[in-house]
Amino acid sequence: MKTWILAAAMGLAAQTATAQEMVTYTTDQSFGDVAFGLESAILDKGLVIDSVSHVGEMLERTRADVGSDVVLFKEADTYSFCSASLSREVMEADPMNIAFCPYDIFVAELAESEGEVMIGYRAFPEGEMQKIQDLLDGIVRAAIGME
Repeated sequence: MKTWILAAAMGLAAQTATAQEMVTYTTDQSFGDVAFGLESAILDKGLVIDSVSHVGEMLERTRADVGSDVVLFKEADTYSFCSASLSREVMEADPMNIAFCPYDIFVAELAESEGEVMIGYRAFPEGEMQKIQDLLDGIVRAAIGME
């Protein structure tokens, strides 16, 4: 009984990210240029890219397998990385900030777009995690030449 109550309470506290909880920028630069700019901006901060998830390729590769005929992206990748110093700082403030690590930035070109590429990240809650949001925003802006 106690397990069920805990699971129900956790379910009520969980929230799903929506488009309104994303910070996105658009550019007329090519997908390749934005991806290269993002990699450079991450490395320029002294950070290491842990992984690049080729989300667009996966969705296209599995489209028929899941019974869909919808093409979502021309290209879409998500870059994952972490900052040891900032991560320690935000997790010392609240160990539950572990839920936000590693940090992800996506680059995507929608299937129906006419040369418009999006770059963005999930918005973070107020408080200590705004330091991470500032980091990600600076990286994204640098990637597309806004800084």
